[in-house]
Amino acid sequence: MSSLFPQVYYVSSGARQGEWNMAFDRKLVEVFSDGRFQRRFGEGSALWRFYAWHPSALSLGYGQDPESVDRQRCLAMDIDVVRRPTGGRAVLHADEFTYSFLASTRAPDAEVYRVVHDVLLAGLKRLGVNAGFCRTNPDFRRHYRTGQSVSCFTASAKYELQVDGRKIVGSAQRRSGPVILQHGSLLLSERHKLIRELIAISDSDVLAAVTAELDSKTVSVAEIIGYVPDFSDLLDVMTQALDASWLTVARPLDVRDLEALF
Repeated sequence: MSSLFPQVYYVSSGARQGEWNMAFDRKLVEVFSDGRFQRRFGEGSALWRFYAWHPSALSLGYGQDPESVDRQRCLAMDIDVVRRPTGGRAVLHADEFTYSFLASTRAPDAEVYRVVHDVLLAGLKRLGVNAGFCRTNPDFRRHYRTGQSVSCFTASAKYELQVDGRKIVGSAQRRSGPVILQHGSLLLSERHKLIRELIAISDSDVLAAVTAELDSKTVSVAEIIGYVPDFSDLLDVMTQALDASWLTVARPLDVRDLEALF
């Protein structure tokens, strides 16, 4: 159970364009930072957002070199290129179920990271996916100096979710004072691997290494249960897991409830 947040809300914003998704998260950080969310929904409240992407988009970490991806190739494949407000490396958002979590809290980042993943872990179990926590942290500074680090899914952080050592959820955090934003991607199919066609790497050996790491270090829901679940089914599974894991009743909000705060 998470005792960090006395009241929990969630909103489903469905499938949206990449820039809309990232702008919405940035605005949510603003309304948590200046207290508009708390004044409307209560001190200590937390918010989950569940969403998807249409069309597909490639997102870059806020500090990532934009030249690391082939924008012309993305344009030709009708894939938006956007920048995330969190760190990490590039993610291709194709067949995935995405979440954002926001709260104003003094709890350590690692604790928030873990309790959020507790919910995702329970949701995956309801789908028939037996995932587990990654128990170690790689040397990210060293990893980011390698060419294959352009993709977020070539390394797992502590408490990220894996199945038999292969990453199924990739997450990132950013803190602005007491306000924390965490968001991440649950892989539903192998389409995330198309990122190897979108990164700007001319060295064939490095590209081969990226391909090999995506194949060996990632896994999708469809590879485990044999199909891609509908968004509505995933929403039901995750909200049920949220209630059960945190022993709370998360209250639903409409997108318009939040837009009224912007």
